Amino acid sequence: MPALAPARRAVALFAIALGGFGIGVTEFASMGLLPEIARDLLPGYESSPSTEIARAGLLITMYALGVVVGAPTVAALGARASQARLTFLLLGLFIVGTLASALAPTFEWLSAFRFIAALPHGAYFAVASLLAARIMGPGSQGKGIALALSGLTVANVVGVPLATWLGQGLGWRWAYVMVAGIFALALVLALAALPRYPGDPSRTAASELRAFRNGRIWIMIAVGSIGFGGFFAVYSYIAEVSTQVAGLSAGTVPWVLAVMGVGMTLGNVVGGWATDRNLTRTIVFGFSAMIAALVLYTLLASTAVGLFATVFLIGAMQSILIPSIQARLIRIADEAALLGAAVNHSAFNVGNALGAALGGASIAAGFGYLSPGWVGVGLAAVGMLLALVSLSVTRRDKRADLNTVGISVIDGPRR
Repeated sequence: MPALAPARRAVALFAIALGGFGIGVTEFASMGLLPEIARDLLPGYESSPSTEIARAGLLITMYALGVVVGAPTVAALGARASQARLTFLLLGLFIVGTLASALAPTFEWLSAFRFIAALPHGAYFAVASLLAARIMGPGSQGKGIALALSGLTVANVVGVPLATWLGQGLGWRWAYVMVAGIFALALVLALAALPRYPGDPSRTAASELRAFRNGRIWIMIAVGSIGFGGFFAVYSYIAEVSTQVAGLSAGTVPWVLAVMGVGMTLGNVVGGWATDRNLTRTIVFGFSAMIAALVLYTLLASTAVGLFATVFLIGAMQSILIPSIQARLIRIADEAALLGAAVNHSAFNVGNALGAALGGASIAAGFGYLSPGWVGVGLAAVGMLLALVSLSVTRRDKRADLNTVGISVIDGPRR
């Protein structure tokens, strides 16, 4: 297929990023709107707000579980499809699921619709990352992943604060209506500009799923599932820390989210660049810095200055990790690249569910709204230990390969 014209190339990459922007808003806006949703759909909120906020955290868990289930399933089923056509289908599913969330009559229905709306999430980022890298050219795997994720991170600067402000002013349902409009625009642009690269008819769901026989993939899934939980333990309850601990007004919450989003955006750019240069160092640095940022948050977020500074650091450090972990999963998955890219988002959202659940449990147990910070430190530390195990296994395998090659060379002439 001939190279794209510069204008079409730009629109195609923007459409990919815009889809990620919509995903970022639909996933993270729920966290900033938990008080509004709980007040509207949970009758016990007025008498026991902390208990009902912890219960409302189930929405975050249900979305995360939808990603976990949907990412490998949709990736396997779409293995032979054209990347462009798969992108169109996934954006359409996002529109339907998000509109259903806006119309949910009860908390139980909203929980179910959040699960359904999340099913295309992981597969979208997987196919978008691969498609963006293909459009950008050879040697751009890290940059392609970062481009696809750029919409997700920018959403936390602009989209999530805007949706939070809209939800606080007009009602939480309007936040989801706004997101559905974003997905619709992304679909229109994608239909107009994405190149129709042919699919691979030799790939099947079974061939994709065979990648799960590789134990190295499971180690990296555990890295993301536990390590990213440290971020979500904090992020899930950031609205309550802002108002109940730091003493800020509810109107300040969008600004707190925006500052974290700026950190995420910068971290994503650095992470994509660093991943293309040295993946191993990027993972080790990212986890080390993430643990330090979570400790600082737990110690300093009771003040406004401490809160703004530490959420910026947490956002930046977790975003440095995402491209590197996804690139490593793609490499380990080998030919099942779509599945490898997708399961990173399954892992990310296992972390979402785990962090939200454990953070909510610590709050419900009476340890206070800052206690999820210590939960996050523990989860990130375990994630780093697992990452070191994964990297150690890779080094061991390389040494074994070199030894095998050496034996082969020595023995060859004797035969």
